[in-house]
Amino acid sequence: MSENLQHECGIALVRLRKPLSYYKEKYGTWNYGIEKLYLLMEKQHNRGQDGAGVASVKLHPQPGSVYMDRTRSNSHSPLRDVFDTISEGLAGIRRHPAATEQWITAHIPFAGEALLGHLRYRTQGNQTIDFVHPVLRSNNWRSRSLTVAGNFTLTNADEVFRQLVEIGQYPHNTSDTVSLLERMGHLLDRQNETLYGQYREKYPEWSRKKIAVNIENRLDIPFLLKETVRKLDGGYVIGGIVGQGDAFVVRDPHGIRPAFYYVDEEVAVVASERPVIQTAFRVRTDDVKELPAGAAIILKKDASVDVEQIIQPLERKACSFERIYFSRGTDKYIYRERKKLGEQLTGKVLDVIGYDFEHTIFSYIPNTAETAFYGLIKGVEDYMLHEKHRRILEAGKMLPSGELWDIITQRPRVEKIAVKDAKMRTFITEGASRNNMVEHVYDVTYGIVRRRIDSIVIIDDSIVRGTTLKQSILKMLDRLEPKKIIVVSSAPQIRYPDCYGIEMSRMKEFCAFLAAIELLKERGMAGLIEDVYQRCKQQQKKSGEGINHVKDIYHPFTPEEISEKIAVLLRPDNMQAEVKLVFQSLEGLHAACPDNTGDWYFSGDYPTPGGIRVVNNAFIHYFEEENKQLKLI
Repeated sequence: MSENLQHECGIALVRLRKPLSYYKEKYGTWNYGIEKLYLLMEKQHNRGQDGAGVASVKLHPQPGSVYMDRTRSNSHSPLRDVFDTISEGLAGIRRHPAATEQWITAHIPFAGEALLGHLRYRTQGNQTIDFVHPVLRSNNWRSRSLTVAGNFTLTNADEVFRQLVEIGQYPHNTSDTVSLLERMGHLLDRQNETLYGQYREKYPEWSRKKIAVNIENRLDIPFLLKETVRKLDGGYVIGGIVGQGDAFVVRDPHGIRPAFYYVDEEVAVVASERPVIQTAFRVRTDDVKELPAGAAIILKKDASVDVEQIIQPLERKACSFERIYFSRGTDKYIYRERKKLGEQLTGKVLDVIGYDFEHTIFSYIPNTAETAFYGLIKGVEDYMLHEKHRRILEAGKMLPSGELWDIITQRPRVEKIAVKDAKMRTFITEGASRNNMVEHVYDVTYGIVRRRIDSIVIIDDSIVRGTTLKQSILKMLDRLEPKKIIVVSSAPQIRYPDCYGIEMSRMKEFCAFLAAIELLKERGMAGLIEDVYQRCKQQQKKSGEGINHVKDIYHPFTPEEISEKIAVLLRPDNMQAEVKLVFQSLEGLHAACPDNTGDWYFSGDYPTPGGIRVVNNAFIHYFEEENKQLKLI
């Protein structure tokens, strides 16, 4: 993606199933767990650069020592800072080479058997350290302590907050993270109180300490999770560790956000992406399982592991944007899907270039579109092979050898046109001067394009705002003086906001939406804009499923008409080359990613009621802001 979208976070959970001494003896280090956690987080750094945090729980602490450790950072290099802090503590082991497991547990922070890591991209809230996971609810009773981290956005966070207030709580802010922690913590407290009452009644001779130990062994984590997520609306993967050592990761019933796990006799591991587990533990693709929608992996204090259905799974709506852009392309299946996305575009691209291979150069915008580019080139080459076969058969034995050579040597012209330079320090300038600097974030390879003769086809994985296209890429490519520039998106037109973890919330940020608005105005249909606004306002007063009224903004136009208008809006002033935009179709997306049908960004078909509320409210906000600006003018 030529634009840097902030998006869903990454989690990593490591549960050691053997004593620490086992790893020291087998792998030569007391730090086996934390080293594996670091690998899982480093390999997922693409999922979050606004903050990072790690929490650790020790299973066999001595009273008077810390049993839950946590460190977080929201600096410019949060992951490095977090592990620098952890490393400082672990240095104590190196100073005591003859240290025993008991001594390490008592004196070394983060020398725990249960480890939870988080990488954050901000989707709501501010950038203070309070909003960085893992969040912590501490208590002198280990069975009441809880740390939580997740990849989630709750569309009914206000409702969850109100429920907490109604039972007498006073949460210190209204974020979905705090509301979730306090809801789960309240339920954990209730379970402790219930178990305490049961033991007190059944075994009146037991000491309170003995009751506390038995409570730790009897916590019902599946019930805790069922009660926690029962009324949640949104996409989520929530991981947590209770202070006595029970750990868990639970996934939303639509499977919107990703989660994968691996278990052997030594470890149980959960992460947001499959290939990071494969790399960290050197295991095969099939060894790493996807956590089912609505299910949780429960890692008990006694090292037992269960995968249990927590909430009834609903229609699978796993996020398709994960497959197009966000997840690591080293995943076996994601690589195939991205390549297929490019191949699905072949017919559209060939139509736009008029099958003129001699005067067309194919390239891509670094770097996430590279795999889709391979797919597009495969599609083009397959077409050319069939065409060569047809022409040779038609000509038969009478085909001159020179003409035969011309046919069989024809191939697509593939070049690396765009080169992304190191991030430029555009903050030193303002206004038009800053825009001029942005133009040079990319550079071009000179001497490839024949001026005013050749066309350039350049593929990107997706186009959201189009800002980088207009301010940088199109200007840059126009310096090569091509006849035509065809920008190809491996994703369909992004028309609707996300509400499940990606920072795409305002309608005016979508070039497809702005194009549709302009078309309505040009064709004398501007009244539809206010009509949709009024229907959205009416729906605000109603409860229930609701209707995505914003779909009607796009209904009068074909995707091709909107693409043409986007090209007009994004074309820089004084540009010489003709500009065309080609977008993936919804059918092409589903053909390439058949198991990940969460396409609300493109179709407006939200899997939860909260999503429909979000899109209608986003349109209301857009309409009212636009009218406010007009009144000021």
